[in-house]
Amino acid sequence: MPVVRAPTWSIVTAVAVLAVLGTAGCSAQPGGADQTTGTRGSASGSAGYRDLPTSGIPDYQLGGGYTPPAGVTVVERDSTEHPAAGTYGICYVNGFQTQPGETAAWERDHPEALLRTAAGKPVSDPGWPDEVLLDTRTAATRATIAEVLDADVARCAHRGFDAVEFDNLDSWTRSGGRLTRAGNTALAALLVERAHRVGLAAGQKNTPQLGSAGRTRTGFDFVVAEQCVQYDECGAYTAAYGDRVLDVEYADTLEQDWSAVCALADRPPMTILRDRDLVPAGEPDHVFRHC
Repeated sequence: MPVVRAPTWSIVTAVAVLAVLGTAGCSAQPGGADQTTGTRGSASGSAGYRDLPTSGIPDYQLGGGYTPPAGVTVVERDSTEHPAAGTYGICYVNGFQTQPGETAAWERDHPEALLRTAAGKPVSDPGWPDEVLLDTRTAATRATIAEVLDADVARCAHRGFDAVEFDNLDSWTRSGGRLTRAGNTALAALLVERAHRVGLAAGQKNTPQLGSAGRTRTGFDFVVAEQCVQYDECGAYTAAYGDRVLDVEYADTLEQDWSAVCALADRPPMTILRDRDLVPAGEPDHVFRHC
């Protein structure tokens, strides 16, 4: 779910952070899961990273950070914010289309990375017309996009987040047939590699049609799903990721049935209810409930 972010972090700063983290990562132990710490080592030269817990109470704070309610153990916030102290922090990055207010910078600095019509007009997301889809069709444009997003990923690591989730993975479904699943998953693999390199777990956003391929081929470690109960998609995620699935349902569709949602045997253990605009606590429309 796209949110407004501040302008992209300085590339110079990001490079410096990546260099420091890359050096630290050389001492990480290679291999599989560490059953004591819950961390995993990734490829040689990459930092170890902490897996998303398989239980706990999450909160989804993309509309603005606030002190988490008592008992919350996992918090997702935008990459322009800082993680909530004492929680497993997930950092939001829009990986497949521009953020509101940043399209002009992409047009100026990387025009080739924007998806365009045959007439050369940028292709906007139908649901978010102030966001332009990024062009994942070629290796060259995918490399450019990944390099630009390095700044956001590095900032997430530098600020102390444990993981990053890349939004709008399914942008090919809203591209009028211009993009493909293969192009998007190829970019996703580049982004996952960069996340692991700086010690972050990487989350798949929505896209149940990937099945187990999101984990086995692209390398994602967990899923952030929106409305998987509402659309009967949760099984596709849990079959691939087990309990490493964070599901956000919205109050405008399920608040009246929330007790029934929590009673479902096949829902992800970490399922919460939020208001559609994800406003901070204290605002009139704020909703936060958990099973």
